[in-house]
Amino acid sequence: MEGLLDRPLNPNKLLKEQFVSNLTGSSLLEIAALSTIVPAVVVLRKWSSRDNIRRDSVKKNDDALADHKDGVYYFSALVIDCLTVVLPILLIFTILAEWAYICAISLVVVISIYILLKRSQSHLKAQQHLPSLRADISSYRVSVVLVTCLSILAVDFKIFPRRYAKAETYGSGIMDLGVGSFVVANALVSRQARNITSMRWKAALRSISPLVFLGFARLISTSGVDYQVHVGEYGVHWNFFFTLAAVSILTSIIRIHPKYCGIVGMLVLAGYQVWLNFGLNEYLTSDERSADIIGQNKEGVYSIFGYWGMYLIGVSLGYFLFHNLSSKGKIRSTQVVKVWVLAASFWILAIILDSYVERVSRRMCNFAYVMLVFGQNFQVISILTLAGSISHDKNLVLEEAFNQNMLGVFIVANILTGLVNLSVDTLSASPLAAFMILVAYTFTLCMLAGLAQFSGVRIKFW
Repeated sequence: MEGLLDRPLNPNKLLKEQFVSNLTGSSLLEIAALSTIVPAVVVLRKWSSRDNIRRDSVKKNDDALADHKDGVYYFSALVIDCLTVVLPILLIFTILAEWAYICAISLVVVISIYILLKRSQSHLKAQQHLPSLRADISSYRVSVVLVTCLSILAVDFKIFPRRYAKAETYGSGIMDLGVGSFVVANALVSRQARNITSMRWKAALRSISPLVFLGFARLISTSGVDYQVHVGEYGVHWNFFFTLAAVSILTSIIRIHPKYCGIVGMLVLAGYQVWLNFGLNEYLTSDERSADIIGQNKEGVYSIFGYWGMYLIGVSLGYFLFHNLSSKGKIRSTQVVKVWVLAASFWILAIILDSYVERVSRRMCNFAYVMLVFGQNFQVISILTLAGSISHDKNLVLEEAFNQNMLGVFIVANILTGLVNLSVDTLSASPLAAFMILVAYTFTLCMLAGLAQFSGVRIKFW
């Protein structure tokens, strides 16, 4: 009995930390291919879906659940969404990883042919005059959460390519874009982007305190169960939630009109990049770590400048593209063109900065990384806009389920990931066992999100 109590909860902690260390990422071209596949799969599912459930049939204010027939209808649609969206994405990120380029090209060809065949139909012109891209932004935010939830567990198995995992210093895997994508996704729909600036300090504290709480909860829980933590990612104590909280605090203290957020964001990034080039980058990529709290968490603390600049640019883009009163009367096609142009522009800037200024680094959140995040995110949004160009302007059941409890779904995904890691030797799992575990994990996550949405449950953190 005494020997059982002395047994560590996570005996393979060191091996698991080494498994995600000293990686160099994948190519920018492969990131672009993966960023094509995910939204393309969603678009094809939307085009093939003809029996979407009305949103107002599952609103949280309903007095009771829908009848049995509606329940079967809802969960059947959710299962189909899982099979046609989640499963293909999981396959591409694991078993079919070597076929990513071929899959991306094939999906582009299929979508192009479909659009050409439908181009002459009258409803195409009607759809071009939709007032906004709200549905597309919602789909994009769900895509960010979905890919992140899949990756945080998949990365612990050998079936997940190492090049997709987070790079140690320079370079970028698809997972490196996760935290940046969360920042951009929040910025585009933030109160600042909607020009709601009359937020009192009490309200600001209420919005920030859950992130701080979640940051400390993750720190305490990972320490308590001796969970593997890659120190080079954020630092000894820092984590993803603290970064989001820090950005929120800076935004609340330094209030800038959304018209000028873009300029201020670019200036912040330019100044931070100069600081990096004058020696800060060498300190942040070194093993040097002083005993003070900043030195212990140097990656997380200094990268705040990059994420804040990223957030400000995102606020500006959200304001001018999606929330500005003067843009609401513009036809959909004009907004779509702007999104595509921005996606191409950010990608070009990312390539130039990566080649001539400093290589992409999530660890430092440098200028090249910020431009790559915007390029990849706007690429996803631009492809998702194709869904509305044909015949569909509503979200999938899966998207509605995730969208209602987005942060809640992410927290549940983290809990499930921890439970799997503590109960399964992920490094020794066979490819078949790993894939079946990942399928069970993603299916469970989707069903829990669907059950919460169907039951009218909404977890509000602020």
